[in-house]
Amino acid sequence: MPFAIRIERTGGPEVMNWEDVPVAEPAAGEARVRHEAVGLNYIDIYHRSGLYPLPLPSGLGLEAAGVVEAVGVGVTDVQPGDRVAYAGGPVGAYSQSRCIAADRLLKLPETISFETGAAMMLQGLTVAYLLRRTYRVQPGETVLIHAVAGGVGLIACQWAKALGATVIGTTSSDEKAALARAHGCDQVIDYGREDVAKRIRQLTGGEGVAVVYDGVGKDTFAASLDSLRTCGMLVSFGNASGAVPPFDPLLLSQKGSLFLTRPTLMHYTAKRSELVALAADLFAVVAAGLVNIRINQRYPLAEVAQAHRDLEARKHTGSTILLP
Repeated sequence: MPFAIRIERTGGPEVMNWEDVPVAEPAAGEARVRHEAVGLNYIDIYHRSGLYPLPLPSGLGLEAAGVVEAVGVGVTDVQPGDRVAYAGGPVGAYSQSRCIAADRLLKLPETISFETGAAMMLQGLTVAYLLRRTYRVQPGETVLIHAVAGGVGLIACQWAKALGATVIGTTSSDEKAALARAHGCDQVIDYGREDVAKRIRQLTGGEGVAVVYDGVGKDTFAASLDSLRTCGMLVSFGNASGAVPPFDPLLLSQKGSLFLTRPTLMHYTAKRSELVALAADLFAVVAAGLVNIRINQRYPLAEVAQAHRDLEARKHTGSTILLP
């Protein structure tokens, strides 16, 4: 019988249990996938902690790559033996095998390994919608990416550079700054030692950036607004430091008629056609060598509690995978 991570209550990493979980034959419209690698993402911590509530008991994890073992009635998008990857849910990727809606699966190109597929799908699709749908980055623009040495940050940095943008990133150490520069970041700001918004004004001749991609949340929100040019956009897509507190929308007017959005991947991939189109964009930049996926951490899936502790302690750079 395959094993999976399950939670019966929310809380710290200790609430995750490695359990025998039976996997049924796929129902109509489903496929059963044997996982070869599973992705780790910060949203998994939100689910585990209860910040993003789940019906309990529950599995965890939104991203994996593997092989289709069986399909249910009516499935035509994939067949047994296909190499596939997926991201975005429903939760349950922290498992050796599972059934999932077949229309959420994407065929993984032969040139992309299972490990890379598991490491890149959620973060890569997130970057795809952020840079190509939410705010379409144009050549010559300057963008700010918070936590630029993280998984999403490194992909976004490379992709934005490939689009012709000037990239400014924030990070917390010299090591992470060097990693960001090695992936195309033009300027790196140490948010622990520098005033981010003040430094942005210096680097942009007082103008500010066209867009800020902020997955950190509470700790960076004010600086993000203060870093924008007139009519710039703040894309707040995560809460790694905690939720952004309530604020008066009049503030956006006072700071230059700013735009603010809080998007999620789920809404940008609700239709299969949208999911496939975003994945095609991602596969294309990876295949062309414009974006390299850095897998800097690997853990056995059964030891995912340690992976969560390390991620919360900001010890991770690049992408992390869990091996079933």
